Amino acid sequence: MGRSFNALWFGTGAANLGDGIALFVLPLLALGLGASPGGVAAVTAALTLAWPVFGLHAGWIVDRVDRRLLLSGVNVLRAALLAAVSVAFFTGNLSMAGLIVAAILLGVAETLVDTALTSTIPLVVDQKGRNRANARIEATINLTNQLVGPPLAGLLAAVSLVLATGLSAGLYALAVAGLALMALRQTPATGGNTKVIAGFRHLWRQPVVRTLTLFTAAMNIPWAVSTALFVVYAITPGPLGLTPAQYGLILTGMAVGGLIASAVVERLRERFGVTRLLIADAVGTVLLVAPVALDAPVWAVAAGAVVAGAGSSVWRILVATIRQNLSPPDLLGRIYAASRMISWGVIPVSAALAGVAAELWGVRTVFVLATVISLAVLAAFVPYALRTDLSESVRGDV
Repeated sequence: MGRSFNALWFGTGAANLGDGIALFVLPLLALGLGASPGGVAAVTAALTLAWPVFGLHAGWIVDRVDRRLLLSGVNVLRAALLAAVSVAFFTGNLSMAGLIVAAILLGVAETLVDTALTSTIPLVVDQKGRNRANARIEATINLTNQLVGPPLAGLLAAVSLVLATGLSAGLYALAVAGLALMALRQTPATGGNTKVIAGFRHLWRQPVVRTLTLFTAAMNIPWAVSTALFVVYAITPGPLGLTPAQYGLILTGMAVGGLIASAVVERLRERFGVTRLLIADAVGTVLLVAPVALDAPVWAVAAGAVVAGAGSSVWRILVATIRQNLSPPDLLGRIYAASRMISWGVIPVSAALAGVAAELWGVRTVFVLATVISLAVLAAFVPYALRTDLSESVRGDV
């Protein structure tokens, strides 16, 4: 894949391992400060606030600056921020207000880094290699952010929260060292359309990218329900009666499914084609929520989660390649940001509504509604996918 991609790959791995640790530790820091459950939730909400509020601006910034310098600069700032949080907590000077501000800034940094990452791949890899590059990046994110990061953070936090946040800061700094070896094939254009909204307009006018973005948003509704309520259903006194460790194994299985799918997605694409793989992910979304709705045994719930995790990774890889191939290079950052704002913007709203509905009608009823939504999305997506040649977009033959 070349030295520049390998540098980007290494930097992504180091930074995402730092993410996995930081996202696990920040709520623990809130608890360490004596925060109420509402305070802990406020920290989590602060981490996710940036996409709907700042997402479009992140895309504009990415399209206007050198992406290598941006990735390096943001990781330096993240390292400094977490180092400051570590020192403040160790010295007893960290407040809840300061922690929430840090969470907001880390969320803003994530919008910049994620947008720059997907927009940089076309600058270091040619069209034929982009699907493979996206698969490697996705596998690395699954491995570091979801599989290794949280357990490692838990072990470190058992010794010292300061140790955990300090290591996260060090990993962000290590990412900068890797990114320094990256050379871009071209630099972002400084002329042309400079409007913040330009990426959103192009996305809306490009039928394939627009439609896939809307389907992603629709499928994120059942995912938001599962994220918000599955823990209540799974852990004792919930119906599944699992311990926290057993619940963690299901989440680990989901991440493993995503990792394996990322590793074999190219072979799956060559054997089954893009259309079938994307339809399989829509089926996986049904399997994420249907076993809970049907009060299925724990093995069925776990199997559905693993299949859903695998399908989600395949969807992200293939859709990312399609978006990269169908987007002008000078707008790619803004197009990605607009797509993420739409598809992720439904998550906090859906999760909040799911919580209210669960209070009124019960958790299983909400999962029944989520299953109905996922089946409706599947029914709509299958005919669209069958009449649209998505394989051309992935191969770059456009």
